[in-house]
Amino acid sequence: MDRLTARRPSWRWAPPALIAVAACIDVTTPAVYTAAPLVAAACVLAGTMLSLRGAVGTGVLALVLTVLLEWDSGRLADALGWTEVVNVVLAVALGVDVNLMLEHRDRRVAAARSVAAAMQRAVLPAPPREIGPVRVAARYEAADAEARIGGDAYAIQDTPYGVRVLIGDVRGKGVEAVSTTATLIGAFREAAHYVPDIGELAVRLEDSLERDSVQHDDDRRTEEFTTALLAEIDHGCRSLRVVNRGHPEPYLIRDGRITALPPTAPDLPLGMGHLSGVRARPDVVTLCPGDVVLFVTDGVTEARTPDGVFYDPGSDPRLAAGEPVTPDTVLAALEDAVHRWTGGPRDDDMATLALTPRCPGPSARDGRADPPVRGNS
Repeated sequence: MDRLTARRPSWRWAPPALIAVAACIDVTTPAVYTAAPLVAAACVLAGTMLSLRGAVGTGVLALVLTVLLEWDSGRLADALGWTEVVNVVLAVALGVDVNLMLEHRDRRVAAARSVAAAMQRAVLPAPPREIGPVRVAARYEAADAEARIGGDAYAIQDTPYGVRVLIGDVRGKGVEAVSTTATLIGAFREAAHYVPDIGELAVRLEDSLERDSVQHDDDRRTEEFTTALLAEIDHGCRSLRVVNRGHPEPYLIRDGRITALPPTAPDLPLGMGHLSGVRARPDVVTLCPGDVVLFVTDGVTEARTPDGVFYDPGSDPRLAAGEPVTPDTVLAALEDAVHRWTGGPRDDDMATLALTPRCPGPSARDGRADPPVRGNS
């Protein structure tokens, strides 16, 4: 359970320590003074911090100690002494009741998290480590830790036209974006096998989202859009084709260098294509053996320090450090770098995907690959 006792185990000593302090005060002060309120507070505190057994044990200890102190001071013979005993009994009952309520809440939270985890596995299943001629690594972190899933989406599919990749960011967070995320991924998995051109594939995905938005209320429908990036690696691992619909650019890691791959002709996000009748053509990047292509969402590019400085993956040499550089090492380094950069919780979902071709690509020259060659297809 994600209890306070699990988050702050060092605080378990607080209730018995408070009872000990109260006993010392009661013994060392005149009989007219009493520390019974501290004992009562310790009983309630134990109910919020300890297990049920610990709360009951603390209550029994407090009650026995209170009776002994009241008897030793002579107050047990009058109404004041018995009033203090009754106060401690009520505090013990209150602490146990609070503990039971917290246990009930924890069970409900655990059940909700279990459902959210199942939903995440259904909507965003972990891709296999190898798809066709490509080695894959993927990671996802939702900004809403309770929901475990948000508006970021990714999918990878081996098709007759090559290995195709989708990474996108649905406007919004948490469970409100899950429906659109599921529609986007489902449409991609279906259309990726039948649409030869990834530019046309992006249009198909936009049409699917438009049909899905009819089910939403008018206020939400007018504000819906999804940034998306579609990529395709041919089965010979010679080239990477990219269509960017308003999404953060991908990065190419080669020979210890990180190169950003911004679109030569920026295009509008999915859901806003009607504002422009012209779609940008895919960019083409040559691939070499050992290349790693990194895809991210804005949870990475908009990660900020407490001073408001944005994180830039393209200028972080740690992502390309080490030998060999693999999709797993890149994502592990990226996750660590983002957490160190923000120094605390983030306010956006973060999806990352890294690919490397396993088949021989264009030949290297003098032991070093040529710089990436880009163009439009």
